[in-house]
Amino acid sequence: MFYPDELIEEVRSRNDIVDVISGYVHLQKKGANYFGLCPFHNEKSPSFSVSRSKQMYYCFGCGAGGNVFTFLMEYENDTFPEAVKALADRAGISLPEADESEEARKEQSRRSRLLAINKEAAKYFYFQLRAKQGEQGLNYLRERKLTDETIHRFGLGYANKTPDDLVRYLKSKGFPEELIREAGLCNTDEKHGMYDKFWNRVMFPIEDINHRVIGFGGRVMGDGKPKYLNSPETPIFDKSRNLYGLNFARSSRKGNIILCEGYMDVIAMHQAGFNQAVASLGTAFTLGQAGLLKRYTKEVLLSYDSDGAGVKAALRAIGILKEAGLTGRVINLEPYKDPDEFIKNLGAEAFQERIDNAENSFLFEIRMLQREYDLNDPEKKTEFHRAVAKKLCEFPEEVERENYLEAVAEKYHIGFESLRKLVASTAASTGYARPVERPKSGIQKKTTPEDNVKKTQRVLLTWLAEEPQIYPKISAFLSPEDFTEELYRKVADRLFEDLAQGTVNAAAIVSMFPEEEEQREVAAIFNTSLVEPETKKEKEKALHDILVSVKRISYEYNSGRLGSDIEALNRVIAGKKALEELSKTHISLD
Repeated sequence: MFYPDELIEEVRSRNDIVDVISGYVHLQKKGANYFGLCPFHNEKSPSFSVSRSKQMYYCFGCGAGGNVFTFLMEYENDTFPEAVKALADRAGISLPEADESEEARKEQSRRSRLLAINKEAAKYFYFQLRAKQGEQGLNYLRERKLTDETIHRFGLGYANKTPDDLVRYLKSKGFPEELIREAGLCNTDEKHGMYDKFWNRVMFPIEDINHRVIGFGGRVMGDGKPKYLNSPETPIFDKSRNLYGLNFARSSRKGNIILCEGYMDVIAMHQAGFNQAVASLGTAFTLGQAGLLKRYTKEVLLSYDSDGAGVKAALRAIGILKEAGLTGRVINLEPYKDPDEFIKNLGAEAFQERIDNAENSFLFEIRMLQREYDLNDPEKKTEFHRAVAKKLCEFPEEVERENYLEAVAEKYHIGFESLRKLVASTAASTGYARPVERPKSGIQKKTTPEDNVKKTQRVLLTWLAEEPQIYPKISAFLSPEDFTEELYRKVADRLFEDLAQGTVNAAAIVSMFPEEEEQREVAAIFNTSLVEPETKKEKEKALHDILVSVKRISYEYNSGRLGSDIEALNRVIAGKKALEELSKTHISLD
């Protein structure tokens, strides 16, 4: 849904960001801003800042930031239109009806009908579980020690033994055969005609992050095959991009998410208080699912079965988590097979201890690798050391590689220097990584010129947003084209336009950018730390110096990209002239 900029701005301006975020985070006023514990990462000291004057939030710990729309999108996982609607409802603002193409309306109608039929099917399964014919299913769930509250929370149900009950029920509710087929709720063949896909099974409704039923999983009662059966993929159900239980886990705020294998593991863990548990949907863990998890956490704990298949799945998942940029740790479930069995036998407190002591994913990989070698055999032991060295070469960053090298050497009683030399020779011979270069004493990694450029430009933009009265003093020397980063140039273009009209609306500038990552960066631009000079003279000098730096960066940037463009040549000449004039000009703040 497209909303006019004027309407979006009205919705934003009618929802004070401090009031909105106070409903989620306990805030305390400190100076001009409000501070609280960041809801997007674990912390003990408040670094989450909310500015009423800027109508923005920013976390100095994890970098989360944006305006009131961004907050709802990050916290509630709303889309932008959903965030606009939620805040419009909060402020009592009526939004226009969707004005979409005929094709878009048809697609929306199709999705709505599929969601409606799944919802009706879930209600039907839920009722059957509590009827006489569902007694076998209900007994099974109670044997698994599930409470009535848990059964209700997850909407668990039962599919009858009669193979066409659901089809007949849905038809009686007015749903056409075509829709029943498209939703994956039936099978069709020449012999039997149209019949239920699920029968004689305990049913697990699969919900999206907004608690809408998008598919089902069914566990057969008895010895039928397959043991678990899932809905096929449909226009609203993509197994590789959804996770069971994520609709609850996304708001757990535990600082991590536990990834396990099955529906019952998730449900048992939630019942025991571990409401951050999720599971993949009858398929192997995918990069798409890892990307979904990354929206809510930086750390994933693997709680796969402790058998051979579970170990293999965990090793595969570790690689996917690394590729997605997530940290992984592995929970040791031994001597039990899965989380459900562990919790039933040892309890929630013991499981929390296993969480607290979860194994680093790389060290888990090495431990599983060690199982393949007989360390009592010198030849096999050497092969193991070579395999370890090859694994250590996977770390591109020297510091991280050295840290793991030290940990592995200590754990497996390998001489540190011997292992380091083996890693270096392996890296050199295989091309996995460059040999470790020892840093010279006293020399530390420096920030790059690009980092300094960004910092200089951010400081000036933050200064102008916080003290707009400075703008008329420097506008003759500065333009948006002086900002060499494209994002910064777009921000400056809008900011300077506002400043020329005597206003500053940083929160509205955030709304110009559709991607959450860009919104976070814009929020960072307007929350750069400024060192307040003690005297007016020092402040004038600081402003002059930062302005000259921005201007010089602009001149050097354009000079390096001159080519044969006459317009670019004119910009360079004008930039040089302005820089020379600015260098000799005193900027008074009187």
